[in-house]
Amino acid sequence: MLGKTAGGLYWMFRYLERSENTARLVEAGQRIALTRSSSAEDEWLSILQTAAVDVGYMEKYEEVTKEQAIDWMLRDKDNPSSVLSVVGAARDNARLVRTALTREVWESVNQCWMVLKEALARKVSERDLPEVLSLIRQRAAFVRGAMHGTMLRNDIYDFARIGTFIERADNTARILDTKYYVLLPSAFSVGSAVDNVQWESILRSVSAEGGFRMVYGQDVKPREIAQFLILDKRMPRSLAFCCDKIRDNLGYLVADYADRLPCHDMADQLGLNYMSHTVDEIFDHGLHEFIQDFLTATGSLGRQIEIDYRFTV
Repeated sequence: MLGKTAGGLYWMFRYLERSENTARLVEAGQRIALTRSSSAEDEWLSILQTAAVDVGYMEKYEEVTKEQAIDWMLRDKDNPSSVLSVVGAARDNARLVRTALTREVWESVNQCWMVLKEALARKVSERDLPEVLSLIRQRAAFVRGAMHGTMLRNDIYDFARIGTFIERADNTARILDTKYYVLLPSAFSVGSAVDNVQWESILRSVSAEGGFRMVYGQDVKPREIAQFLILDKRMPRSLAFCCDKIRDNLGYLVADYADRLPCHDMADQLGLNYMSHTVDEIFDHGLHEFIQDFLTATGSLGRQIEIDYRFTV
């Protein structure tokens, strides 16, 4: 496969994953802000930081407000990670690799762009926000469903999956890092109503509240949330699940091309270095430090994949 084609597939699905993750973050921010009126601006700054779009926002705006933060994350063309920007980028990459996609996948991406372009043509009112956020998640799911249902399990599929899980691991890690103070076992407000809402928002932002309750019941505890979102391989947005899928799909490329590259060793090390600890060991080491190291390692792996498979050639 040409490097440009591999890169187009990889980034197409990274961008689609990012659009869904951004919608979930906005939803989580909305829920938390409604319970914390005295510090709503601080909460929206936290959401901007989680999405790594705070620097660009502060360059454009003098203060953080809910309306401006939501507009920046959903539709501002000056934000390259806004939903509108990344869905447009996903469509551009899909057009680049059109011959590698089935008709169903191409049509679902193209329709995703057209529907969301119309939905985000103007500022989203608070009344319409839940419907728009649901539409963003739905459209990303349609593309994912078309891919799973119609694509051959070959190198094309592998690069799409690698892009998805690199982006997903990065997103889950950022959510945990931004909220690490909530998850610390020694947090002063553990057990308070506000803190319980924040814990719930962490689970909701990665679609994990239902799965968490199946495993742990109704009692939400920080240690169990960390265990679930970092180490539980059954949870499709956990760090462990993402690490396994990245390693598996890179492994399939080794079999396809009969060539083992530096990124394959890095993927193996990612799992060994970060997913072989207990949650207590992670807390003892420092949750923030653990996640920062994981984000650095994941970013390095992503860059190495681009180098090894010559995405820019």
